[in-house]
Amino acid sequence: MKKLLVTLLIAVMGVGVADAQFRFGVKAGLNVNHLSTNTQDILDKNNQAGFTAGVMTEFEVPIVGLCFDLSLMYTRMNSNVFSDDEEQTIDNKNFIEIPLNLKYKFKLPVVSSFLSPYIFTGPSFGFNLDKHTYDYFKTKTFQSVWNVGLGLELIKHLQIGASYGFGMNNIVKMIEPDVEPVKLHNNYWTVTAAWLF
Repeated sequence: MKKLLVTLLIAVMGVGVADAQFRFGVKAGLNVNHLSTNTQDILDKNNQAGFTAGVMTEFEVPIVGLCFDLSLMYTRMNSNVFSDDEEQTIDNKNFIEIPLNLKYKFKLPVVSSFLSPYIFTGPSFGFNLDKHTYDYFKTKTFQSVWNVGLGLELIKHLQIGASYGFGMNNIVKMIEPDVEPVKLHNNYWTVTAAWLF
C-alpha cells in the first residue's frame, strides 16, 4: 500500500512538472505609502500615491495550484517626512523593486477556465535611486518588505491583485549622534494589473 501511494505521488508530481508553465508579461499599478516612525515628536509624515510599472514572469504547476512569480519594477513612492523645526522634506523616492511571491490559485469548478482567485505572499527588495543626506540622518540604499495579497486571474491572461507590504528594515541611518535615533519603516498598499502571454 505504501509503495502504491508513493508511486501515485511521484506520478502526480511528474505530471505537474511536465505541465508546468513559464509565462512572461507586463505589470503596472498604483501604491500608497504609510511610513511608520518611532519619533512622532521629532518627525511628522503624510501619505501620498505613487505608481509602479515593469515586467514579470510566472512559473505555475497547474495540478498543484502553486505558482512562483518574479517581477522587475520601476516604483515611485511619494512619501513626505518633515521636521517641524528644520522643515526638511524627504520626497522623490524612486526605486528599482524586485518582488518574489509564492502564489496559490484556486481552481473553481466550471469557472476556472476564465476566472481563478489567488492569494500570494513573499518578500520584495527595493533599491533606492534617490539617496539623500539631511541634517540628522540619510536615507539608505536598500529596503525590504513582506507582501501579503490576493487577486483574480481573468481569461488566463489578466491578473488583478492587491497587496500590503510590511516594511522589514529601517530606511534611514543616523549621522548626528546627539539626536534621538530615528527609525522609519516603509509600509504600502499596492494595486496592480498584469497581462501574461
